[in-house]
Amino acid sequence: MNTIQAQEETKTFRPSELVTTERVYFKNRFGITLAADLYKPKNAKGQLPAIAVSGPFGAVKEQSSGLYAQTMAERGFLTIAFDPSYTGESSGKPRYVASPDINTEDFCAAVDYLSTREDVDPERIGIIGICGWGGMALNAAAIDTRIKATVTVTMYDMSRVNANGYFDSLDENGRYALKQRLNAQRTEDAKNGTYALAGGVVDPLPADAPQFVKDYYDYYKTPRGYHKRSLNSNKGWNVTSALSFINTPLLTYSNEIRSAVLMIHGEKAHSRYFSEDAFKRLTGDNKELMIIPGASHVDLYDNEAGVIPYDKIESFFRQYLQ
Repeated sequence: MNTIQAQEETKTFRPSELVTTERVYFKNRFGITLAADLYKPKNAKGQLPAIAVSGPFGAVKEQSSGLYAQTMAERGFLTIAFDPSYTGESSGKPRYVASPDINTEDFCAAVDYLSTREDVDPERIGIIGICGWGGMALNAAAIDTRIKATVTVTMYDMSRVNANGYFDSLDENGRYALKQRLNAQRTEDAKNGTYALAGGVVDPLPADAPQFVKDYYDYYKTPRGYHKRSLNSNKGWNVTSALSFINTPLLTYSNEIRSAVLMIHGEKAHSRYFSEDAFKRLTGDNKELMIIPGASHVDLYDNEAGVIPYDKIESFFRQYLQ
């Protein structure tokens, strides 16, 4: 079995015969080497419009991001799906750390890489951020003027959910208690010389789990989406990763994004308010919010429910990556 075949067999989706796949590597500003799968339409010639994809939060490139990248390559784009810093096959230690700064930089580093390829038109580069990487994508679009179009899918604002809890249920006292607990964990980690992990999706699944937790389980813990390198499928993030998000609001300058943005969310997603509120901050007539009727948060991960609007995503990038 050759290397490409081995890589293909680790993916949670069926490989396409319409594209070629290649493993590529590039570094970000912090010196971390990012691993990515590059998808290219077969028999493509000349410089192509390109898209970098990442997410969901706690997933790897062999899951949802790879499916989106492959599908957009089938439609004529050169794409990469990358593992964020400290996760998957990308480098960085300690493992399983998330950072609003470094993970925003990951998207910008992906643009660096695409901009230097001879088969990419550097003036036609876009990004797709899924779940927690939707917030990172907006943050990247706010700082990186090379990004001409951004799509977020089932977006989480990781700063908001870490600082305020779901549905903003955490007040200042609750936030203080959370910071006390996380900093006590830092002390324990320093004593132990290791970093405690938060645990991935709960397993076994409690009977009284909220529906969105059941949806996560159905993706990450079953053959549908399980992957051995996925944090959510296994032992989760470094517990103290949440600290860096609590006082680092990701979307502070999202109102300054001048490039095009398409935000996609499910009507029945528990996380829908993240996209709706973030969209209110965007300015300009090249911004759009698309709510998918009947869709949950996880429905937009892999299209099992047939609800991912690939036609809309394609037409959006065709319009703004001219």
